[in-house]
Amino acid sequence: MYEDLNGKVVVITGGSTGLGAAMAVRFGKEKAKVVVNYYKNEQEAIEIKEKVEKAGGQAIIVQADVTKEEDVINLVQTAIKEFATLDIMINNAGMENPVPSHELSLEDWRKVMDTNLTGAFLGSREALKHFIENDIQGNIINMSSVHEMIPWPTFVHYAASKGGMKLMTETLALEYAPKKIRVNNIGPGAMNTPINAEKFADPKQRADVESMIPMGYIGKPEEVAAAAVWLASTESSYVTGHTLFVDGGMTKYPSFMAGRG
Repeated sequence: MYEDLNGKVVVITGGSTGLGAAMAVRFGKEKAKVVVNYYKNEQEAIEIKEKVEKAGGQAIIVQADVTKEEDVINLVQTAIKEFATLDIMINNAGMENPVPSHELSLEDWRKVMDTNLTGAFLGSREALKHFIENDIQGNIINMSSVHEMIPWPTFVHYAASKGGMKLMTETLALEYAPKKIRVNNIGPGAMNTPINAEKFADPKQRADVESMIPMGYIGKPEEVAAAAVWLASTESSYVTGHTLFVDGGMTKYPSFMAGRG
């Protein structure tokens, strides 16, 4: 438990499902005030709100499409209006879909880039405005991926968005470090989330993925949530501009295990 997170206000985009939901509940356990953003499914958001409150935190839900500037502005301003401030911004909302690169439409490219990268920029920008105007040593955490460094055929739009997020995060960290505002990424590997449920239900596909993970198992959303609360806490006070990979070693070239190669 991180006592300094008690009462802190955290906004989590895409907070009603998957990694976002796990983070929301964990911040609830830390007795934080959590703003659960959702895109379409209000009922999912309500259920996560209830879990946050049951865990010991406070929560509200806010609908927003992170690709729309006005929605992101409203999301952050609603958090500030409801809880009087903002301390931690987690840009978690994201999407992916496999398409051979030569068949990828401009519409699909833009949809993924707007959600994953532009959405994270807008959330970061709005949080930074509040931090600077109120002299807050705030914290921004962006949800990247192992694919900010591992190429991923048929996911060129996704990989490009996460590669862009890496340098966006590093640039923001450098720019605002003098104000003691920290900006970091979390880079999950293969995670047992709803978006992957169908794939991992197939024993062959699951085994194929596990073979790429030195630790040998699919990660749990709670393991990403644990990384998020650490990065949000003063325990990581000297960490900025970093991608914390939560991947079971996936980025460490597992094909070279046992001296192969």
